[in-house]
Amino acid sequence: MKTSNGSGFNPSTIPIIVGIILLIIFLTKSTVTIGSGEAGVLYKTFGGGVVVDESPLGEGFHLVAPWNKIFTYEVRQQEISERMQVLSSNGLEIKLDATVWFQPQYNTLGKLHKEKGEQYIDRVIRPAIRSASRSVVGRYTPEQLYSTKRDAIQDEIYTETKTILGTQFVQLNEVLVRDVTLPQTIKSAIETKLKQEQESLEYEFRLQKAKKEAERQRIEAEGKANANKILSASLTDKILQEKGIEATKELSKSPNSKIIVIGSGKDGLPIILGNQ
Repeated sequence: MKTSNGSGFNPSTIPIIVGIILLIIFLTKSTVTIGSGEAGVLYKTFGGGVVVDESPLGEGFHLVAPWNKIFTYEVRQQEISERMQVLSSNGLEIKLDATVWFQPQYNTLGKLHKEKGEQYIDRVIRPAIRSASRSVVGRYTPEQLYSTKRDAIQDEIYTETKTILGTQFVQLNEVLVRDVTLPQTIKSAIETKLKQEQESLEYEFRLQKAKKEAERQRIEAEGKANANKILSASLTDKILQEKGIEATKELSKSPNSKIIVIGSGKDGLPIILGNQ
């Protein structure tokens, strides 16, 4: 059947076509897919705005009313790096390079969106790490920062940053201090001082070693002297005579000499003469 204008178009199909178009638009506006490691915050245009008393939308496909909006956040661990200039306890400028590991608190994601917004990293996290770093580094001298306190300041910066972020709906996982850079003149002075201290310690070690060796030799000499004193006190005249007689007998047995006894010598000991 043809229309009065002679074409094959049926005006009755217009509502159907319009309905299909509206349905496609509705479905397009009403569907959202949230990716891996993400979560969505629902904003109800006619229902009170940001939904904060419900869990965020998880990964996958979701249907929402076309007049509502979904704000997607990454909820995996993220990192930012900050290179800051801070002052030590004596007012010297220190360059600090730190990395922060963090992620939004999943169950309070709606509150984070409502109170801090999508730029929460620049509004909350960066100011927190900078404030904590200035506070902690300001407690130490450049010498301490250069040598023994690097691990300590890392732990303290983490603790203070975590305290600041405690009510900001953000979970702080770790703060890593990657580098502490001192002014070159200060660094050279510290290295020279440390070298001198090391040389002083080495000299002290050698001195102590020499003192211990001298003490050892003194004790050894005193021991020998005491032994000789005890031995001398135990050698009476009769014992000496007896030892002399025993020695004479042993010499008389020698095949290499002719022994003649010609009387007695001093202290009653025989005089031994040989042909050599």
